[in-house]
Amino acid sequence: MKIGIISDTHKKFNKAQKALNVLLENGAEFIVHAGDIVEVEILELLENCGKRYVAVYGNNDSHLVAYHNEYNLVQEPHYFKLAGAKFKLMHLPFYMTPDTEVVLFGHTHTFQSEFNNGTLFLNPGEACARNKAVSECVMLEVTDEKFFVTHFTRAKKTKIFNTKEYNYTRIAQ
Repeated sequence: MKIGIISDTHKKFNKAQKALNVLLENGAEFIVHAGDIVEVEILELLENCGKRYVAVYGNNDSHLVAYHNEYNLVQEPHYFKLAGAKFKLMHLPFYMTPDTEVVLFGHTHTFQSEFNNGTLFLNPGEACARNKAVSECVMLEVTDEKFFVTHFTRAKKTKIFNTKEYNYTRIAQ
């Protein structure tokens, strides 16, 4: 299963849309937003993308509680199972314990893909291109044997997303 992951969209609707589009064009079957959504229009983007999704509140999202029942918004840490793997989703990297196979987080605006003792720690970086001149997102493909991570980056004022790939062998849980 292919899972598209974005985070830290902030007020950058167009950048969020481009990141979401590249994930959908590359076969994303489920979408995760790791927080700092900021704009309700980005929730609408997720809702209307045609795929199931989940979005966690970030430290800049308290005002979105008014929309909690309209969108698939969750509080951190949020545990779920998808594609035969157990996930923990959060925005702030405060719950970094390896109590699931995949730990998804945002907040730092820095891409991270680390596999330690059977747990994949994954941060898609920033979709908003605020701290650096690059918009980022990640595709996580989960198979029975492996995790395949594709990191997408697009420099400001360009149309092409560049990719870098990582893969990790899953450890039987």
